[in-house]
Amino acid sequence: MPPMKQESSNNRDVELPDIKVPRQGGDDTITNEQPSPSEPSQSASPTPPEVTMPPGSPLTPLPSTHASPEQSPPLQSQPRARFEPQYDSKGLIIPPPNIGPVPSQGPSSIPTDNSSSKGNVQESHDPSTDDPPDNTPLLAEDDILAGMVFVSQDVEYISYADALEIAFQAVMEVVMKASSPDNEPKTLAEAMSRPGEEADRWYEAAQQELAALQESGTFELIELPPGRKAIARYVVKGYSQRPGFDYTETFSPTPKWSAIRTVLALAALEDLELWSVDISSAFLNGDLQEEVYLEQPEGFETKGKDWVLRLFKSIYGLKQAGREWHKKLHGVMTEMGFDRVRCEHSVWVYKKDDARIIVPVFVDDVTIAVRSMESVRQVIEDLKKHFKLRDLGPTSYLLGVEIQRDRSSRTLTICQRQYILNVLERARMSDCNSVSTPLDPHLKLSSSMSPTTPEEWKTMRHVPYLQILGAVAYLAIVTCPDIAFAVSVLSRFSKNPGTQHWEALKRLLRYLKGTVDLKLTYSPDATSSELFRTYTDADHGGNPDNGRSTSGFVVKMGTGAVSWMSRLQSMVTLSTTEAEYVAAVAAGQEILWLRNLFKEFGFESHSPSTLHINNQSVLSVARNPDHHGRVKHLDLRFYWLHDEVD
Repeated sequence: MPPMKQESSNNRDVELPDIKVPRQGGDDTITNEQPSPSEPSQSASPTPPEVTMPPGSPLTPLPSTHASPEQSPPLQSQPRARFEPQYDSKGLIIPPPNIGPVPSQGPSSIPTDNSSSKGNVQESHDPSTDDPPDNTPLLAEDDILAGMVFVSQDVEYISYADALEIAFQAVMEVVMKASSPDNEPKTLAEAMSRPGEEADRWYEAAQQELAALQESGTFELIELPPGRKAIARYVVKGYSQRPGFDYTETFSPTPKWSAIRTVLALAALEDLELWSVDISSAFLNGDLQEEVYLEQPEGFETKGKDWVLRLFKSIYGLKQAGREWHKKLHGVMTEMGFDRVRCEHSVWVYKKDDARIIVPVFVDDVTIAVRSMESVRQVIEDLKKHFKLRDLGPTSYLLGVEIQRDRSSRTLTICQRQYILNVLERARMSDCNSVSTPLDPHLKLSSSMSPTTPEEWKTMRHVPYLQILGAVAYLAIVTCPDIAFAVSVLSRFSKNPGTQHWEALKRLLRYLKGTVDLKLTYSPDATSSELFRTYTDADHGGNPDNGRSTSGFVVKMGTGAVSWMSRLQSMVTLSTTEAEYVAAVAAGQEILWLRNLFKEFGFESHSPSTLHINNQSVLSVARNPDHHGRVKHLDLRFYWLHDEVD
């Protein structure tokens, strides 16, 4: 193993004494793991393929293989009717007369907050640079996503982290928006209102997308059967589907970020090839089991309103689309000789003789990790037999994460620099002064700072607290363990944030401004031969609202962190020993999962993994059964951790 390259000061390598990581099973969990979305995401909409369409008839349908004589249109010689829109001299569709410009939204009602941050840290900082100089909203009203409304009036409490687990894709939509500052049109009418060639480009994209749907055998044009109701247009309105009738199961897994980072770290340590592939129109490959009808797309109607599209493929927007696509992909990967990793269902592994090929897949983004380029080419060729795909080359960008490699020193770095800059720009804080810590160490946030009067509620009503919090939470999950504790604390007040919570969130943005160039670096660690090294920490009774403690851990592989957690504990612990013990249990569980993952990758390690605990009492209790009286009310956790230590 080559000697470790000296890391520069801008590496985001986590050392436990310098970072407040903590928590266990509480309301405001911030970890690096995302449970898979329970519903398919529209933000993962397939990439329009390159479609060559003949002049005058770009949407010539394929022969039908699904229609029965009873369902076919009157002309039996042409089971699928042609779409017959009007075209201009450029071959683009002329918009129908009912498509007009989008009405003006008028000025925003979101107020401008010109107050400075309320911290007691003595740092040089100009408050005037924190906030917008005029009345332009911090986030456009179009950016306040329905999926990001995490607060329900029907529940007593819901935290940001809980909302992440329920609707992680909402955060992904914030990611995509932050990566693309220019707003995209939401409707055909809005697209047609764009000036000049931009409107032409949107119509050309619509043509290509509809042609792709036809080409893949996604639908057939038929008369709507009696008693049936068509749903949606173009992108299906999944919310109108009826459970048990239009769909049954919807669960579709995506890989945890800890698994993805483990693959990246393994690629650095073992000098593996990393290659990216994008599967075009991924959801259209899933075969639909239920009988579903779709209204004809706006602007492309033919044969009257009684004619609808009978769906045969799981078009994006259907609740079961993600699940059907995953089932299709799993079948193909199995046919190619891959096994699905049992502890991470969106990762496949090929193991034969000395060959090891690891393929994590996030919806339609495929990453291939393998020793030889020959194996990379073989996997791509095998996938091409089943799907249309784009070969993106060596992995340099993955789900908003920038990846850089120095293969001569076996070093790989990841960061989200551009994403941070885009978030700052959208919050209109690009020119703010930076601070040295994510939170003010002299200020303990609590629910007592939340609004209690109508005037205070009115002041905070239009503050984009959840939108900014969602954007920075993605950073805490993916590449920035140093802000995990801060995001965890701020998420506790997502139901009813006050001005001091808002100021604390803006301070976090200023911290990100000063650390925008920090990176996580993975390379061999010359100081240790251990596969995984884990550090835990906990406070005691740190939450002023309920007296619960915050526990946490960080797991390093080589020189970089591959997994971390910051979580409010689910119980009130009676001593520092108990709080540290609960944190140690959570860290132990993560170690076992990572070792199982590594074993399934085909790189089993026979040496033990060290769990570093900075509390002698916890070490004594874990090693010596005679001392378990201090934590006898935690018996199950005690015996489990004691067995693992033995």
